[in-house]
Amino acid sequence: MSDLLGYKGKRVIVSGCFSGMGEATAKLLLELGAEVHGLDYKDSALPLASFHNVDLRDPASIDAAVAGIGGKVDALFNCAGLPQSFPAMDVMKVNFIGLRHLTQQVLPLMGPGGAIASIASTGGLGWSRRIPTNMEFVTTKGFDEAIAWCDANPDTVKEGYSFSKENVIVWTQYMGAHLIKQGIRINCTLPSPTQTPMMAAFEATSGKDVIAAAAEPMGRYSTPEEQAAGLVLINSDLASIVNGVVFPVDGGFMGGVATGQVDLSVMMRRSAPAQ
Repeated sequence: MSDLLGYKGKRVIVSGCFSGMGEATAKLLLELGAEVHGLDYKDSALPLASFHNVDLRDPASIDAAVAGIGGKVDALFNCAGLPQSFPAMDVMKVNFIGLRHLTQQVLPLMGPGGAIASIASTGGLGWSRRIPTNMEFVTTKGFDEAIAWCDANPDTVKEGYSFSKENVIVWTQYMGAHLIKQGIRINCTLPSPTQTPMMAAFEATSGKDVIAAAAEPMGRYSTPEEQAAGLVLINSDLASIVNGVVFPVDGGFMGGVATGQVDLSVMMRRSAPAQ
């Protein structure tokens, strides 16, 4: 396979590699010739260079995994996540606090040309209405301070999912302006509803009508492989100047919303997040 994307021989880390988008991303990277190191709470059967059991709710677990990988890391793919059916603080820890801690531990292993891609969600689109609050949270120092902030602001955190994804978006944009000075890029994707093992939980908590609305105008769920392609693209050599971007991988949902071609009334009535 052509190395146009520049992954051959690169050392990459994929969190959430057991299933869904993370597994699809790891598979694609292996096909592209990357040396893939996987992290997940559940064991992966993929032929990875290494696999480490990691609980993103536990910073010591993250630290041990990164130390075990060591060496230079060329790209990080933050794909692990929890739906809103889990306790709010577990969702916050996995979807943002642990994601941020993992990234901060990997950054010293990166040099110029390094790239980070994280999965956000259309469930986090409320970020633009409360940037000061998001900025206050994403600039907390360390794992424990972030948890303390959440404990002190339960009405803001709510079910955890929307707020966690808002902060992936805001933190990505904030860090983009800092990391590019080191030659490191960071971006995130906004997936349309995707047929992963978590979809049943999203449908149960948000409602199938809400999820269906978020799947317009394409009219179907995306596949994990389609989402993996977007992640791999923005972390590739081809995207060498793409930085601090919130990248819709959604079959036209964001464009449809902006031009009034997608009816948001169902989603607004339910006011529930969707990925």
